[in-house]
Amino acid sequence: MFGRHFHPHPGRHGHHSRHPFGFHGHEGHHRRGGRMGRFFDHGDLRLVVLKLIADKPSHGYELIKAVETAAGGAYSPSPGVIYPTLTLLEELGYVTAADAGGGKKLYTITDEGRAFLDSNSQPVHGLFTRMAEAAAQSAAFSPQILRARENIKTALRLKLTAGALTAEQVSAIAKILDEAAAAIEGV
Repeated sequence: MFGRHFHPHPGRHGHHSRHPFGFHGHEGHHRRGGRMGRFFDHGDLRLVVLKLIADKPSHGYELIKAVETAAGGAYSPSPGVIYPTLTLLEELGYVTAADAGGGKKLYTITDEGRAFLDSNSQPVHGLFTRMAEAAAQSAAFSPQILRARENIKTALRLKLTAGALTAEQVSAIAKILDEAAAAIEGV
């Protein structure tokens, strides 16, 4: 091991295969259902977020959801990725942030940001095209299914942590879950 370069993630270096969406690496970006490579190349998320703000002034959380929706659930940027991107866009003069109350900021594109976006229209179009392709390939990660699955998990967690369940409650919950599983299999 001494004198050699150790690469714990061989897909990040060299000629190894890349994700079919064209993204690589393992720098803290998550795909629902497990870790995947880096979803965007350097600077790509900045373009995507700027385009989304140009389409509709938004809060950080709305932008997280908009990116997730555009990627069909295949990628959801964390707050630790989105908010530094928004700060950078603001420092570059591409967006302004107005206090919207409740600790939220509403981000709006500036003329300088619009000019930057226009000068990068081809890469932006390519990014949204590839995101649409990823969305089409990841129907299992559709926002509707993710939301519904999370609703079931939350309802179960709340019910199970609220106190001891009676035998009848346990039986009823199991029956509902079994019926839902059977209905999904039948689709």
